[in-house]
Parts: sequence; structure tokens; C-alpha cells
Amino acid sequence: MSFTGKVVLITGAANGIGLAAAKAFATEGAKLALVDLKLDALEKAASSIKADDVLLLAADVSKEEEVQQYVAETKNKYGHIDVFINNAGINGKFGLLDDQTMDNYQAVFGVNVLGAFLGLKHVLPIMKEQRSGAVVNTASNGGLLGAPGMGLYVASKHAVLGLNKTAALEAADYGVRVNAVAPSGVDTQMMKSIETNAMPGKENEARTAFENSVPLKRYSTPEEIADLMVFLSSDKASFISGSYYRIDGGQGATSA
Repeated sequence: MSFTGKVVLITGAANGIGLAAAKAFATEGAKLALVDLKLDALEKAASSIKADDVLLLAADVSKEEEVQQYVAETKNKYGHIDVFINNAGINGKFGLLDDQTMDNYQAVFGVNVLGAFLGLKHVLPIMKEQRSGAVVNTASNGGLLGAPGMGLYVASKHAVLGLNKTAALEAADYGVRVNAVAPSGVDTQMMKSIETNAMPGKENEARTAFENSVPLKRYSTPEEIADLMVFLSSDKASFISGSYYRIDGGQGATSA
């Protein structure tokens, strides 16, 4: 699954799944364009990545002009974009739907839905012109079921799966593939935030409860998610598009 000479653009690349993906693609020889909200976080992340060619781009994915800029800078530097890991996301604040605020709604949907949409809007034309490319959107098992207290996050990830399917159909005539990953709990800072939101002051108990809901009795690692992203972006997955892939330790087998 060599990516030598290929350009991989990753949002939410400063930590978690995005950083793991950057390291995985770098191992396969890719040139990287890494996007996150703050440049200092990207610089820290880049210091841990063994890659010969890395472009760091600070951007708010919910602002169209900044999305246009990160896409344009990647295209200007490398001339093409072969893989887009549309990964930036937040979990927002816990709360029942009748207690949620417009501020939290706008924050969650701004990053998770608008950010994903804007990335697709501005990357897909480049891939269509090339008549090649692969996109992997980061969804969640929350995009496949409900979760009390996480209604806004759940709704946003359902929306990502809708965008994923539609983008795959619209891009198919151009030889561009679009897929999504749908992880359960991943051992990242975001999951620690979810534990705190779920059981303030009892984070260890929350982790145990979450892990026990998974048949394999653990969280995944970011590297396990990144490995799936690399596969879906590779020629080994050349006939896979419009799909989403659970990576959830068997959790999906417990529901319809």
C-alpha cells in the first residue's frame, strides 16, 4: 500500500486519530498536508512524524474562506491531492436535548457537519479534475445509533454518513472514491472528555462502563483507526466506495 509520491491532506491532524493517520501515511511514503486549529499544536505533532515533506496549515474548518485557503495552499505546493482524510471533529457538551443550547449546537455542527461539508466542497473538484482520489470521512458508531446526553454529536455523525453516501455517488463518474470509518470509543483525549462529561469525578468508572459495552472489552487505539483509513485510501480498496466501516470491537453485532 505504498503512497510514495502521493499527497495526503488530513484535518484534525494535531492529535488523536488525525495524528495517527499522519504517522501511518508517512510510513507509507506520503507527502502530508496537515490541518488543525492552531499552528503550535501542529508543529508539536509534526515533530513526532517521520516524513520528508510536511505542510502545516492552521485553519478553522467551519469557516469557508479558511477551508478554501488550506485546500489552495496544498494544491499550490504539491500540484494535486490524492487522499483527503476529512477527520476534524468535536464531541461538544453532554446534555439532554431539552437542556441543550444553541451555542453547543452551533459548535458541534459547525465542526462536525459544516467542516466536513466544506472540506468535500473544496477538495472534490480537484479530485474530479484529476479523475482520481480517495476520501475517508470520520464518522462514528454514534452515526448509527442513539446515545442519551450526546444527541447533538449523534445527529452530527448521522449527517456525516449522509454526506459520505452522497459524495460517493457524485464523485463516482470521475474515478473518485469516498468512504467513512465509524469507530466506537477510541483511546484519545476526546474520549477522556466524554468520560468526564458522562460521569464527572468518576472518569475511571465511566471508562470501565464504556469498555464493558464493547465485546472486546477495550477501546481501540488511534493507530487501529488509522490503519483502516490507509487501507480505504489505497489501491487495495479500489472497488470500495460509498460505504462506512464499523471499527468497534464487535459492538455493532449487538444491534440490528
